[in-house]
Amino acid sequence: MRESVTWSAPCPDCGAELECVGVQALEAGRLRWDAESACPGCGFALAECGGDLPGERREQLLAAHGPARLRVSDAGSAGRVRIMRVLRAEAGLDPAGAKTAARRVLDGEYAGTLPEMELLAGKLRAAGVGAAAVRDD
Repeated sequence: MRESVTWSAPCPDCGAELECVGVQALEAGRLRWDAESACPGCGFALAECGGDLPGERREQLLAAHGPARLRVSDAGSAGRVRIMRVLRAEAGLDPAGAKTAARRVLDGEYAGTLPEMELLAGKLRAAGVGAAAVRDD
């Protein structure tokens, strides 16, 4: 599961326009961000692998591909508790934040990049909650 974006930036060596590509991937149950940049003017190249997704690139991914949402089957009260546990563990939320986020999940409003939502859907399935990452059509 991966999504990519492209952008340009000034080359730190010659000032020409760098051609940049970044990929957010879900691999082995973890999110990773890889970015490569190359300058057609001077040959400067840079690869950054396994870092955190910069906020600006996350917004670019969402704009380019659209948000994905978590869809859960009828969770019932036990399922709601499982959803809150997963959100607390994965998003570092306090109990009140997890309750609010769980309500957003149940209402179909909890959104992010497709790899982010697929990671959470997998964690929810492992906790016994039927979940899928979906895109609005």
